[in-house]
Amino acid sequence: MTNSVNDRNDALMERARRVIPGGVNSPVRAFRAVGGTPRFIQRAQGAYLWDANDQRCIDYIGSWGPMILGHGHPAVLEAVRRAAQDGLSFGAPTEREVELAEEILSLMPSMDMVRLVSSGTEAGMSAIRLARGATGRSKIIKFEGCYHGHADALLVKAGSGLATFGNPTSAGVPPEVVQHTLVLEYNNLTQLEEAFALHGRELACLIIEPIAGNMNFVRASLDFVRRCRELCTQYGALLIYDEVMTGFRTALGGVQSLHAKAIAGFAPDITVMGKVIGGGMPLAAFGGKRDVMEQLAPLGPVYQAGTLSGNPVATACGLATLREIRKPGFFEALSARTRALVDGLQTAAQELGVPFCADSEGGLFGFFLLPRLPQNYREVMQSDAARFNRFFHSLLSRGVYVAPALYEASFVSAAHSEDDIAATLQAARAAFRELA
Repeated sequence: MTNSVNDRNDALMERARRVIPGGVNSPVRAFRAVGGTPRFIQRAQGAYLWDANDQRCIDYIGSWGPMILGHGHPAVLEAVRRAAQDGLSFGAPTEREVELAEEILSLMPSMDMVRLVSSGTEAGMSAIRLARGATGRSKIIKFEGCYHGHADALLVKAGSGLATFGNPTSAGVPPEVVQHTLVLEYNNLTQLEEAFALHGRELACLIIEPIAGNMNFVRASLDFVRRCRELCTQYGALLIYDEVMTGFRTALGGVQSLHAKAIAGFAPDITVMGKVIGGGMPLAAFGGKRDVMEQLAPLGPVYQAGTLSGNPVATACGLATLREIRKPGFFEALSARTRALVDGLQTAAQELGVPFCADSEGGLFGFFLLPRLPQNYREVMQSDAARFNRFFHSLLSRGVYVAPALYEASFVSAAHSEDDIAATLQAARAAFRELA
């Protein structure tokens, strides 16, 4: 996949810049981090994308996670077709909303009730509002490097110390909007303990990605997760698990199901979900225990609404996807395929003397051009961005499309075959040679 004077991707980007800010409708698509021209996708099938030049690549972005079955799965397409024939939107309840809610709750035992929304940002923002309403408190904890959508109160970086709160990381966010947001270092137990000692009785919630997919791939340690739960319980704050990226992608019950197996009695108070539950359509959700969820309007005082929430086509797409991934053996096969890719990448890098580490869970994986896996954002920042950009473009030129940013995870789908993994490893080996 190479550029040329006749490259339609370049021509489309030139057109797009005239009418869309930066030429894209979501910043990471712009290739600003890695340089070059983004690929304008014209179609997809299975594990593959075709760009505007009709050049095919193996897709490890998967619409940033939703396409766990691959593109164009027959059961999903048929469900969407039937739903669309009945109507695109009603602004009224449908039976399928109830079916999808029941399906989600059957797979996520930490929740008694769930509210459907249209985006991960909306779900995260609403979950925090719910936590504040349920506790009557204002302050929240988040962690540097975790992304929970672009709601104003969450666009923050760490303050100068534990006694201070975050600073805005986006223009248009007044300092007073983030004055109640405390930003801590991921996996730092000392900071966590000190933050609760200072502010515990004022905290409405702690929100965390249990695997931080917006630092590429960084796991929260079990000790850290356990202490988050203990401190929230001790001080009366709610623990929010942001599983927009990891929910139904890492395991059938999300990362929380893995933590529940390792930590007796573990469960978050609220869970935020997205991506896979919509199967590629705009759909997200947040859920929790009944006494918390019943604080939402129309039952309670916490207001949240959405014209397209529970859209009938989106719920059909999500429901069909969840019914496919809960079939016996699905996650075992997906995990094995992802692990084969990750292990192969590590072996190839080691043989060629390139510092490299990688990790995966279910169909989610990430890698770093570092000798060992980082534990927080500060360590992630030690990555050599220029080398990553060379590696990314080397892969892309050989028909392998991973996330176009150092800080983004990538995804394997059920449609990726052994041949796709082998072709990817062949391309990676050539790319590693260029870095060696």
